[in-house]
Amino acid sequence: MTGVVVIGAGVIGITIALELQRRGHSVRVLDRKGVAAETSAGNAGAFAFTEVEPLATPGIMRKAPKWLLDPLGPLSIPPAYALQIAPWMYRFWRASRPDRYENLLNAQAQLMELSSAALERLITWVGGEWMMQRDGQMQLYESETEFRASLPTWELRRHHGIEFELLETATEIAERQPGLSPRFTHAGFTPGWLNTVDPKAWVEHLAQAFQARGGLIELCDIRALKPFEGGIEITHTEGSMSARHAVIAAGAWSHHLARSLGDSIPLETERGYNTTLPEGAFDLRMHLTFSRHGFVASRINGGVRVGGAVELGGLKLPPNYKRADILLKKAAQFLPGLKTEGGTQWMGYRPSLPDSIPVIGTSTHAPNAFYAFGHGHLGLTQSAGTAELIGTMIDGQTPPISPLAFSANRF
Repeated sequence: MTGVVVIGAGVIGITIALELQRRGHSVRVLDRKGVAAETSAGNAGAFAFTEVEPLATPGIMRKAPKWLLDPLGPLSIPPAYALQIAPWMYRFWRASRPDRYENLLNAQAQLMELSSAALERLITWVGGEWMMQRDGQMQLYESETEFRASLPTWELRRHHGIEFELLETATEIAERQPGLSPRFTHAGFTPGWLNTVDPKAWVEHLAQAFQARGGLIELCDIRALKPFEGGIEITHTEGSMSARHAVIAAGAWSHHLARSLGDSIPLETERGYNTTLPEGAFDLRMHLTFSRHGFVASRINGGVRVGGAVELGGLKLPPNYKRADILLKKAAQFLPGLKTEGGTQWMGYRPSLPDSIPVIGTSTHAPNAFYAFGHGHLGLTQSAGTAELIGTMIDGQTPPISPLAFSANRF
């Protein structure tokens, strides 16, 4: 019987596997497609530790109708999926109420602080500093009004010890990032922000470190899990296996496996789109966030990746790459020198829960099964912190932060 089986070879699963291996466990990783073959392959590559505010904020539902009427806007629901996602949207609205928001904010902030420190430990452990870009991030605003409206969020970051500098002239902005459109009059700069040079390559690097220390990674399509005394039976397409512990970290597909254990978890997908332009497309100095438009530009392998927005469309609807086209068109307006030729489009499924924070902890019906999914667009960011939490739980230790807010039974 294997010590621990981790289901999922994306950034969450591989990081957990490494942490458990560091703690002395025998670990096997199972994935239906392979290392970083799904959403971990094409994200923006950002460790966004400054993003402490949950997506479900008070008042957000007043903005939602305007967004949802624009099929190519920063938040959309395809008409064919509207009825199916209605219960999830109701839970999202409930989570945005002020009495729940404060608890979610504190949980998110604590997980971010843990994840930031855990990432530095992980970088040292795997010799990964060469894969990091410590250039900071600039969040851009197009007017005094828009900038002033953002100030409560910046004060929130200050409260949680996040360093930043507010820029209130186009000259200050241009000194940090030449080539931006003059439409951007204000900005906030966070120097502690970091990116990886390539999110897929980062996960592959972690996987290689895991395998070099004796870890196993196998292709396997998992069908169900079943608890037994002292372990978990894992059924897959070729048969079954048993493990002392199992960790479900299969991203947007995780809730199907949780259901086989008796847990109904309202997981949906934030379908994200991007276009990756080749080296030389633009002299991008740092990660740029275009706040009002819901997308970012990041440096990937010397090129530029333009992507973001949220399409709540599930796993089965075909991709709508017009969303990637419109983001690239906007980026060309915002970065007038951007060369938009030779790009590669991509769409990924970000696993999202209605209260904006992940499930991290044991199944409510199987004490030897652990969940680590639902991080939305913050999976890369929160991967190292999630791994340390799961490690302490499996070892029966006191977690570094309270796990109550992340419990599966909150639903």
